[in-house]
Formats: sequence, structure tokens, C-alpha cells
Amino acid sequence: MVLLLTVILVRGIRESARTNNIMVLIKIAAILLFVGFGASFIHPSNYHPYSPNGWTGVLAGGSIIFFTYIGFDSVSTASEECRNPRRDVPIGILATLIVCTILYVGVAVVLTGIVPWRSVAGDAAPVVNALRRVSLLPGGHRLHFVRLAVLLGALVGMVSSILVFQLGQARVWFSMSRDRLLPDVFSRVHPRYRTPAFATVVAGFLVAIPSGLFDVGTFAEMSNIGTLFAFVLVSAGVIVLRYKDPTRHRGFRVPFGPIIPILSVLFCVLLMAGLPAKTWLRFFIWLAIGLVIYICYSRKRSEFYKAPPESAS
Repeated sequence: MVLLLTVILVRGIRESARTNNIMVLIKIAAILLFVGFGASFIHPSNYHPYSPNGWTGVLAGGSIIFFTYIGFDSVSTASEECRNPRRDVPIGILATLIVCTILYVGVAVVLTGIVPWRSVAGDAAPVVNALRRVSLLPGGHRLHFVRLAVLLGALVGMVSSILVFQLGQARVWFSMSRDRLLPDVFSRVHPRYRTPAFATVVAGFLVAIPSGLFDVGTFAEMSNIGTLFAFVLVSAGVIVLRYKDPTRHRGFRVPFGPIIPILSVLFCVLLMAGLPAKTWLRFFIWLAIGLVIYICYSRKRSEFYKAPPESAS
């Protein structure tokens, strides 16, 4: 499957977008079916207590489910391939966040309403298993096809996530290579399809091999803390550039001065604090490896590197 997605990504952004659009429509249809049919089986008593683990549980849950929001930043990594990025990228990011939040809240409300929350704790497929239990109740026979649709939507959703990840990761490596932070081969484009073929193929291998060796939960937590830390750096960079280089040409401009970036840093750090200690340990090890690569290879090769002036003899 990863090989097929890699071929689609190499063929071009238009083919990738069409494939992803089809999968997204399937996912949304499955979610709407679940919300629409499951709403009639909600028992209000399942909402009491509303927040059984308090704010600590809310923070831990937010830190874990942040994994499902990671795809929205891929909109920005593909901005160079938009027709009108100054208009399309902000609309794409904000619309994605709004639609996804509404759908996620709808699923959470229905799921915790049709079954007690303890029955889905630690469940790898909570929606499918909840539908299976409810379908055995009187009048629940019509949920059988909904369960199959949700199962199909979940499988398609995972494939779609891999596609979006590979799309974004290849473009990140392409930009880093163009800034000479990575070898030049990562910024080479296919002579026919005009896509970063090498970076896309490498991303495919780095997705396919580890996914067959490690559990999804570990990768989800690592992706969360890595992405949140990247958002912290980007938000802090917005503040620094706003004061150090106020006249720089900007394709996009963050509104409300430093308030939005500061809030972004605070909330990202808050979500990072909700991740387990072993995830932080893996993060520091991975960060140390990245810093070694940057110091030994990337730093002096970067186009932004300025050599210190030679001292006068």
C-alpha cells in the first residue's frame, strides 16, 4: 500500500489530491453515518460524570488525540504548488481545522453517549466495537451496515493519513535541501512529473519499514511531541522575525501581533506536558541526534550561515 501511495505521489500533486479527496469523502461519509444513526441510541446517563478524570484527563486526552490534527499543517508544506497560496493556504488551514473539530466532537459525543466511557477505555477500535455491542440491543440491527462502513472508513482514513504525511514530509525535505540543510539529492525533481521523487521515495521507505516493526501508539506519541515542538519553534520564530526583521516581505502575516504566537507556544507546551515521560525521553534522544546532524553537516552548509570574520593579525 505504501508503495502504491509513493507511486501516486511521484506522479504529481494533482493525482495525489484526487486520490486523497476520494478517501476523505469516504471517511466523512462513514463519520456522518455513525453520527446520524448512532444519535438515536444515546443514553444521557452515560454523560454522568461528564469529566470523570478531571482536567488531568482532558490534558492527557488532548495530548494523545493531537495526532489526528497533524495533517492540517501539510496544507502549508504544499503551498508552493497552489495557484494562489496567499489566499488558498489560510482558507485551507482554517477550514480544515473547523470541519475536523466539528466531526471529531460529533463522534466523541455520540460514542460516549451510546456506551459507557469505561467500555471504550484502552480499546484499539472503540467506535467499531461500540457499534457491535449496541447492534445486539433491540432495534440495533440497522447498525450492522454502519459498523461495516465505519470499519471501511477507518482503514481508508489510515491510508489517507499516510498519503498526507508522505506528501508533507517530502516537501519539507525538499525545502531543507534547497536551503542546503540536507544533501542536494533531496531537492531534485522528477524530469517528467516535476515532483521531489527522491524525497518521496525515501519517505515511503521510512514509513513502510518502521510501521511493520513498532506499535502505532509509540509512533503517535512521538509524532505528537515532535510536531508540537515544531509548532513551538515556528511560533517563537514568528515573534523573533517580527521584531528583528519587520520589513521582510511576507506572503502571510499572523494577525493580532505577538498574541497569537504566544498563545500557540503556551498551548503547545501544555499539550506536550500531558505526554508520558518515556515519550519525552525518546524525544530528547531524537532531538540530540538531529542536533548532531545539524552541527556536523547542515550548519555551515546552510545558505543562511555567515562565517565569523577573521581576526586581524
